[in-house]
Amino acid sequence: MSVLEVRNLTKNFGGLHAVSDFNLTMEEGELVGLIGPNGAGKTTVFNLITQMIPPTSGSVIFQGGDLARLKPFQVCRSGIARTFQNIRLFKDVTVLDNVRTSFGTRPGYGLLGAALHLKGYSRAEAELTAKSRDILEVLGLLDKQYELAGSLPYGQQRRLEIARALGTGPKLLLLDEPAAGMNPSEVGGLVQLVLSIKARFGLTVLLIEHQMGLVMNLCERIVVMDFGEVIAGGTPVEIQGNPKVLEAYLGRAVA
Repeated sequence: MSVLEVRNLTKNFGGLHAVSDFNLTMEEGELVGLIGPNGAGKTTVFNLITQMIPPTSGSVIFQGGDLARLKPFQVCRSGIARTFQNIRLFKDVTVLDNVRTSFGTRPGYGLLGAALHLKGYSRAEAELTAKSRDILEVLGLLDKQYELAGSLPYGQQRRLEIARALGTGPKLLLLDEPAAGMNPSEVGGLVQLVLSIKARFGLTVLLIEHQMGLVMNLCERIVVMDFGEVIAGGTPVEIQGNPKVLEAYLGRAVA
């Protein structure tokens, strides 16, 4: 059974066709890139998959279940996590507590246990902190755990956002331009980081990115959008030589 099946997904904003008949099937463990010029509809696809906006038509099936009518937090609980183009951290909170908050609303103790610091509360809090630190270590941020998130360099804030996504325990991870704002050295490290967390956490990954070097070195398969429609799909080698893709990026027909 496929992890993700997106069927004829369409989103219209009035007369604007933001996404038209988008189809995508992902098998467990795949790492797929979703690329295209600015305004192609890529982030809208992410918003539709996570039910942040309702589709005009079409469906999203995750691990055999239809996500229609679920709220975004329910989609997250089902096993889909995402990052955003614009970093969304609690910037005045420590790095450690940013990750701790991502573990959701099942702390393992009640209000009374928290108020009185009963044994169950102490045990659950210790386990939560240990799990958060494990994730920070994988992301290379453990030494920053007591720093405020907003004080981190931009590239480390990007890593922290990924750490928070991992804290939700996802099976499918959606990364929206994770290399945005990173310097070349940080972009190079991101390739190995994504491969590492994919293997360690048993993830299936869908990635939006404009850094073509990263996409070509990282993704097993690439889907290309333009003006809300899929114009090509295939391996990195196939995409690099596709005339429709070159035309979309260069703005002219390529022989």
